[in-house]
Amino acid sequence: MANITPFGSLRDMARLDPWRDFDDLFKAFRMRPALREVDLPAEIRVDVTEDEKNYIVKADIPGVTKEDIQVSIDGNQVAISTEVKREKEEKDKNTLVRERYYGKQYRSFMLDSDVDDAKAEATYKDGVLQLTLPKRAGTATRKLEVR
Repeated sequence: MANITPFGSLRDMARLDPWRDFDDLFKAFRMRPALREVDLPAEIRVDVTEDEKNYIVKADIPGVTKEDIQVSIDGNQVAISTEVKREKEEKDKNTLVRERYYGKQYRSFMLDSDVDDAKAEATYKDGVLQLTLPKRAGTATRKLEVR
């Protein structure tokens, strides 16, 4: 049977990771995985949907409190930032692998229409930030008479 290496997701296949085979080297020499601790910034993953009146944004931001999340709206640009804080470590335990990210996260994107920031709402529950962003009422289209 052929040796087939399954990927965890399409992201793994699309991401260029020059160190992917480096893990096999550590396994081959039975070196401790803690030697390869890299703090790569975690991504804030978002789903954006819309209806006639609103944009709905759902962002996965696990491990933070709602007080640590900042959302800013400037016209049609939305920015989400947060800081994931490191938990107090116990000194008597040996860390074998550390994959959880600690630090600042930032994500911004632009929408098709301006957002009415006075009516925007944000809720955070179970690690998911949900933004309800009403579309700003545009000015009526005016026809120009050609003379």
